[in-house]
Amino acid sequence: MKIALVTVASSSGEKGGAERFYEGLASALSDAGAVVDSISLISDESNFDAIKESYLRFYELDLSKYDGVVSTKSPSYIINHPNHVCYLVHTMRVFYDMFDKEFPHPDKSILEHREFIRILDTKALNPNRTKKIFSIGNEVSKRLKRYNRLESEVMHPALLNDNFKQGRFGDYLFIPGRLHRWKRIDLLIEAVKLTESQVKLKIAGTGEDEFYFKRLAEGNKKIEFLGKISDEELIGLYSNALAVPFVPFNEDYGYVTLEAFRSKKPVITCKDSGEPAYFVKNEINGFVCKPSPAELSKKMDFFYYNPETAKQMGERGYLDTVNIDWKNIALKLLSVLTY
Repeated sequence: MKIALVTVASSSGEKGGAERFYEGLASALSDAGAVVDSISLISDESNFDAIKESYLRFYELDLSKYDGVVSTKSPSYIINHPNHVCYLVHTMRVFYDMFDKEFPHPDKSILEHREFIRILDTKALNPNRTKKIFSIGNEVSKRLKRYNRLESEVMHPALLNDNFKQGRFGDYLFIPGRLHRWKRIDLLIEAVKLTESQVKLKIAGTGEDEFYFKRLAEGNKKIEFLGKISDEELIGLYSNALAVPFVPFNEDYGYVTLEAFRSKKPVITCKDSGEPAYFVKNEINGFVCKPSPAELSKKMDFFYYNPETAKQMGERGYLDTVNIDWKNIALKLLSVLTY
């Protein structure tokens, strides 16, 4: 079977979680016997006219030479093909769960834009155009059900390269990723400021809100910004961390949780962090806290003073995620695409 895997390219060219997801999915489909072409277009979300043009570019793709199509992130699922399955990363969240945060006082045109996108997404993912919707996590499925009244099946993606390993349990917490306000690095910075222990926080990555986070942490010797790091450095930093604090708001999936558990490290997350709160079992493989610097700081201090407990929780996290693999995902997708 010849499959088109339709993805959304990063405008910056950087390789993040979505790009690792695409690569792992393409490899898994190929290993399962499909002939896979990855077709990637940039989606410009800088303004509403650009967003509409992005939808149109995907809609006009000629995919007639393929036996089946797997779409992924918005707006790739607007494509035309009679044998189409969506493995949904997410819709444009700014028009969904993040709308009120980004537009606290929307005018009439913004509300009309939101309605337009929601109607378009619902029609694109309707069973008449999409044979089945899979999603990368419970948070994505809940959002799809709430806003679009569409059902989907959760399939947690596996890691692209599972080279993570357990090292020692050092004196630092480690968090990699995009430095964006939705990741709430500021919450971690404020928490570290309240810690009584000498626990440190190492932050890797770059992003739109990097300057703000650095200014917030300025003068605190416990907090270190590492910038962009290599895959080898990533593995090493996870390996020797004490724990991983991952506290985004309504995260769709978050490879950070899985990478931490594959490194046998416990995770600190928040009740409103989305998918990480499904993976983290409070006081078993980590902590699920209120999104409060005071409460987070207590958990940070706890791990500093109880590294043996951190080790035990990390082991449990590893066992809880050991069965997530690409093979079953590829076979499920192909079974739906088979005529």
